Formats: sequence, C-alpha cells, structure tokens
Amino acid sequence: MRRVFVAGSINMDVVATADRHPRVGETVAGKAVLYFPGGKGANQAVSAAKLSAPTTLIGRLGKDAFGAELRAFLAAQGVDLSLVKDTEAHTGTAIITIADADNTIVVVPGANALVSAADVAVPVLAKDDVAVSQFEIPLPTIAAFFERARAAGATTILNPAPALEFDGGLLDLVDILILNETELSLLTKTELRGTDDNARFIDAARSLHMSANQTVCVTLGKRGIVALIDGRQHTDGGRAVTAIDSTGAGDCFVGAVAALLADGQPLQAAFGYANIAASICVERMGAAPSMPTVEEVSAVKGRRVHGWGIIGERVDGG
Repeated sequence: MRRVFVAGSINMDVVATADRHPRVGETVAGKAVLYFPGGKGANQAVSAAKLSAPTTLIGRLGKDAFGAELRAFLAAQGVDLSLVKDTEAHTGTAIITIADADNTIVVVPGANALVSAADVAVPVLAKDDVAVSQFEIPLPTIAAFFERARAAGATTILNPAPALEFDGGLLDLVDILILNETELSLLTKTELRGTDDNARFIDAARSLHMSANQTVCVTLGKRGIVALIDGRQHTDGGRAVTAIDSTGAGDCFVGAVAALLADGQPLQAAFGYANIAASICVERMGAAPSMPTVEEVSAVKGRRVHGWGIIGERVDGG
C-alpha cells in the first residue's frame, strides 16, 4: 500500500447544540456545548488512517491546551504526526452550531494560517502515493504541495472547502476534485441547489473545462454523489440513515477515497466505499471522532450486498 499525505488544518471544534439556528441578531437557548477534534485536514487524515491507510498529516498546532489535546488524539488514531509543527499562534478553532442535524461553522485559522511551502517540501512522496489538501491552509502552500506531488507521480485530491474563489491554475495540478454543490456553485458561478437534477451538476462540472483524465466528484449528502470520470457520468446513491451530525461527512468521504486509492482500488470502487463511510459518519456526533473503521464500513457494505443490493452504482455514457 502507498501512503496518504494530507496537508491541511487541525482545529478544536467547539460545538453548541440547539433546537434551531438563530436568525441574525437573535439569541436562542442551547442544549449542550461539546469539544471535538476537527479541522478538515485532521478529519481527512483520521478518515484515511482508520481505514488502514498509512497516513501522514502536514500542519501546525499552537502551544496551548487545545494543541496538546489534538496531538494526543491524532496519534491515538494512528496518524503520523512527524510533520506537524508546534507554533506560537493559537491552535485553530471552529465554532459550530448544530440544529436538526444541520450545522453552521465559523473557523478561526490560528496556527493553520502558518502552514507554509517549506512545510510541504519536507515529505518524500513516491509514485502512486496520494496527496490531499483543502482550503483551510494558505493556497500557495497547496499549490507547492501539489506541484511536488505531481513531479513524484502521486495522485492529487483537492477538496476546495470552505468555498472561496481561487486561481484557476491550481486546478491544473488536481487529479481528483471533490466538492459539494455550494463549492461547485461558487467555482462555476452557477446557482445550484441540493435538489437539482443530476444533469445540472454534471453540466456544471463539465463547465470547469478540466481535462478528460481529471475527475470531478460532487457530494450531495443523503443523495449520494455524481461524478465525471474520464468524461463519463458516474452516480452512487445515498444510504438511508438517521443523521445526527453532518459535520465532517465530506471529510470522511475524501479521506476514504484517498485510502482506497492508496490501496490500489479503482476510482469507482473508492467512491462507492467512501459513500458508505460518510453515511456512517453522520450517525454520530463530532467530526474526527465519528470517522468509521474498516470493520464498520465492511459490515454495512456486506449488508448492502447480501440484503438489498448495492444502491445506485452505475456508469453512464456521455
């Protein structure tokens, strides 16, 4: 198995639960406040590591209580932290409100804003390794990371979240683009909703004008995913679950795809497996702590095959 390298953010998630989200200027009574390890980089690294992929995280932590707690947690999940530096800035923090399984998030980058091109120049990547990043660290750092990965023959996965505009040249360094409808909407300047037909997402993905050997995957929550693989449409339907907390579901999907690719699995199989992993993730509270193990995904996958079949997996021409 090849390695997964994740260059990304590490946060402490401070989660408040309530019956509903407040309107602008309104105060509502909350139910509980919880603390969970998070950050998109950490979440994706934990997802890959818990699915048995050798996983190295590249990032920064503050020299504070949150930093010490996060370092201990990530090490316990089997993530290699040899490339995570301590810094004088405070550890990244996310303020999350959860109501009716939906969330709002405010991220304060802290140490994550200091992850540099020098940091991502340290790891030695090899052919068929998988390099993963997201938008909670500086964009020039991501570009430098992917340039090194491409030169080494590694596969690059970009999750452009949280949504923001960026230099289109970065897309040229991406093998697999994984994003949700909000991020695709911003990137293509197209108004998209989660209820739109699959064809709208495919048309938007095609409008990115990426090359035929680049893959675009749009995650649609309980609906599953739609993707362009080698210019052809691929869909995977969602699994019916009782969602408790959607925080980290997209990160779970990204990490699972990376883990399966590092294991040499084909992309369609990686997407199907990751779809199941993400459906398990939303059934529990928290981001990084909710990532499933190989055994948990295999148990659900087995029930799908032997019970009511693999949902919605097909490849369509055009």
